[in-house]
Amino acid sequence: MTDMNTLIALAIAPVGVGEELSKYVAEVVKVIRESGLPNKTNSMFTEIEGDWDDVMAVVKRATFVLAEKGIRTEVVLKADIRPGFLGMMDGKIDRLNDALDDKPAAKPSSVTERIRNTAGRFGGKK
Repeated sequence: MTDMNTLIALAIAPVGVGEELSKYVAEVVKVIRESGLPNKTNSMFTEIEGDWDDVMAVVKRATFVLAEKGIRTEVVLKADIRPGFLGMMDGKIDRLNDALDDKPAAKPSSVTERIRNTAGRFGGKK
């Protein structure tokens, strides 16, 4: 198989271990960061980019860091496979920002105006 560049958004979390999950999520993120693949973590997901097989191997290792401890583990994964494209993690954002720069910024409506518009769509008073 030829290299198939893949960008994934991944959330791996334990189930049934209490309300605070950060120490468990930190174990998962550590595995991802040590993989050597490009990655970024935000408040909801970690993105990983690389060849499909390499990315999926990291997903498996990161998932099993909790599961092998007997912890029920939930995985949410979204993948973007785009042959011929590299650097999608940053490239997608760059293209979005370029598109935003080409258009004049819309003036945000007031909260009151947004409520009236929403109410009007559902048969309420404007």
